Amino acid sequence: MKRKMAVPNEDVVVFVIGIRVNRLRSIRKWWPTFNAMPAMLKELYAHSDLGFLSHETSIGWRSITLIQYWRSSEQLLQYAHNNQHMKAWKAFNQKARSSEVVGIFHETYEVKNYESMYVNLPTRGLGKAIGEIDVSKMRESARERLAEREAK
Repeated sequence: MKRKMAVPNEDVVVFVIGIRVNRLRSIRKWWPTFNAMPAMLKELYAHSDLGFLSHETSIGWRSITLIQYWRSSEQLLQYAHNNQHMKAWKAFNQKARSSEVVGIFHETYEVKNYESMYVNLPTRGLGKAIGEIDVSKMRESARERLAEREAK
């Protein structure tokens, strides 16, 4: 059994963003919002200096959610007011915001302490964003992994 955990003691920002299509037949209204994310992700992965670390995507019925990992809130907010994001935000406001055809949301979490466990999985989530290490004898339980930050 292969057991890994995200590298401990790194501050990280978790940004959850998503869309929900409220009217499936109004594709001309919601498609630009849906289609904007790939360009932003391409830009973020191409420019590591922006502070973006990694992301995971979850697809549900009429919705897509991305969990993004960032180095800092400052870098996330700076990106939100520049680059591809501002272009996409303006397009959303012009084409879809008032029609209620598509909904968007986001949540931002500044994470100072965390624990993680990945068993028999390829690298993902926080481990993919900041790196992963083997789970050692001193890190067997979630309580021990959480307490590691407090000890430093």
